[in-house]
Amino acid sequence: MRSPATSAPILITGGAGFIGSNIADALAADGHEVIVYDSLARPGVERNLGWLRERHGARIVPIVADIRDEDELRRAAAGVQAVFHMAAQVAVTTSLADPREDFEINLRGTLNLLDALRMRGEPVPLIFASTNKVYGDLADIPFILEDERYVPGDAGVRTHGIDETRPLDFHTPYGCSKGAADQYVLDYCRSYALPTAVVRMSCIYGRRQMGTEDQGWVAHFLIRALEGAPITLYGDGCQVRDILDVSNAVEAYLAAWRRIERVAGRAFNLGGGPANAVSLRELIAHIGALTGREVSVRHEDWRAGDQRYFVADTRAVRDTLGLSSPVPWREGVARLAEWLESDRQPANTAPHKTSLAAAEARA
Repeated sequence: MRSPATSAPILITGGAGFIGSNIADALAADGHEVIVYDSLARPGVERNLGWLRERHGARIVPIVADIRDEDELRRAAAGVQAVFHMAAQVAVTTSLADPREDFEINLRGTLNLLDALRMRGEPVPLIFASTNKVYGDLADIPFILEDERYVPGDAGVRTHGIDETRPLDFHTPYGCSKGAADQYVLDYCRSYALPTAVVRMSCIYGRRQMGTEDQGWVAHFLIRALEGAPITLYGDGCQVRDILDVSNAVEAYLAAWRRIERVAGRAFNLGGGPANAVSLRELIAHIGALTGREVSVRHEDWRAGDQRYFVADTRAVRDTLGLSSPVPWREGVARLAEWLESDRQPANTAPHKTSLAAAEARA
């Protein structure tokens, strides 16, 4: 479904980041002018911005600024037709080391943006990137260890995953800052009739992801394997997540904007769902098949707030937004492996690519 291009630009905070740059690419390809608001603090994202400008030229309007800069953010938000709020401090570990900065970026930055839109006095849609961490560690759900993966003892959760009726339970400063921002976004719809929606994401992976140990773990695992370096597993590695290709995430964000009258004031869980649930150990085994060599693994203690299991119940978001079926995780991870291998080659070197068909056959 294509949306008509208008003269008013669309603002993406964190627009040079992984998901933000993919949303910007889709919008610019659809004819929109896109304001990419990003501090470029995360290593590697400046390459995403360069890629966007090379592909779309003047349709990409970069603003290199911090989400905490209230005046600059207000200027950026003036006159835009919609906002995708992706800018964030994204790591639990960083939030534990510096909770005040985590608060300033994730909560105060979100409030800056909401107020900038509120002061305009117009119904400007805002779609907010939240997280499954708002549900806490799910410690009250009994889990069973089966075939090197945790599965819920509750049959309904095992079949469908965690739905939006699950009580919020903020753990770690990151969970608190993102969870509080999540609630502010929803309340600005209630209190000020600002058309907002929240997307509580599980693990998104895909092209243009600069994965690190603290965030973007699917890409991080692949990068370590391609380098021949060991992967550190925190806990036993039987943790399960439902991973989702970024193309499916972009589809959901754009659909939420285009159907904002229907979804305003609502929060949706977004992930790969039960069909794309995979344990860390299973993913590492698949990566070994893709690369054709054993992946070295070492273990450390569990980290604060880590969930043994999170799989999103995606029925609400898929039915409400009419989303297509997600990319099967083995196929998506193989595509990411090919992109990472190609992206990491020098410009004058032809990359060695593993064909998708051959990679899937080995898996």
